[in-house]
Amino acid sequence: MRYHSTTGLSPAQLRELTTRIRQVVPDPDLRRGRPPALSLHRCVLLTLVLLRHNLSQTLAADLFGVSQPTVSRIFRRFTPLIGQVLCLHTPRLPDLPARLTTVLVDGTLIPTGTRAHPDPHPTDAPRRGPHPNHNGKHRKQGLSIQVLTDRRGRLLAVLPPLPGRTHDSRAYRLSGLADLLATTVVIGDLGYQGTGVTTPRRKRPGHTRHTPTDQAWNTLLARHRWPVERAIAHLKNWKILATGYRARLAELPTIIRIVTNLEHYRLSR
Repeated sequence: MRYHSTTGLSPAQLRELTTRIRQVVPDPDLRRGRPPALSLHRCVLLTLVLLRHNLSQTLAADLFGVSQPTVSRIFRRFTPLIGQVLCLHTPRLPDLPARLTTVLVDGTLIPTGTRAHPDPHPTDAPRRGPHPNHNGKHRKQGLSIQVLTDRRGRLLAVLPPLPGRTHDSRAYRLSGLADLLATTVVIGDLGYQGTGVTTPRRKRPGHTRHTPTDQAWNTLLARHRWPVERAIAHLKNWKILATGYRARLAELPTIIRIVTNLEHYRLSR
């Protein structure tokens, strides 16, 4: 099996990850009583496949020759363990200003599918406004995250998610990045205007085109901003963050943190 295309990790990384988890939890093959459905290695492999490709648990059960409840139990047990053994690969956010002089920032939406409106009033009462996770730009529900990279596109941090309707400029302030990166050059898109971030220029009032100066400025920023777009694309190669999260919404922040740890681990070699 080509683990790199299946799990996102190289065979060496997969073996090392399995070894780390074995140090935390005993190998199920060594237990007494009923033999486990899958070995420890296969449990880790199954969990990574679900995170990488966002397969339905029924399909994963057929692929691994087990039942859907077994897949659910394995995923819920081993996903936190993966995040636990890889947590040291994620750099601390407060250390970034001292390490870097330039940071790239961008926001992206993690789709969650249509969820019920959290209306605490009786069902016959009218709803007050759209769902807080509804993103007007993408016309879908989800959670918004802020992604930070350096100028080479190396992933630095993924901030905790906010409701999908949160604008990038507001998310930048609410996450504390405005204060943390106050002395650092930060480059973003038009969504960060008014936050102190270096952004492209809009068309001036009464003009249908950019002036040559503004066009040259926007081109220069575009040449600097592409690494953060590429980092987001690599992050969303973990399809559980790209094709629609189907599990409990309260668990999505934990999944985002674990996938971030996996992406840092993947890039560490």
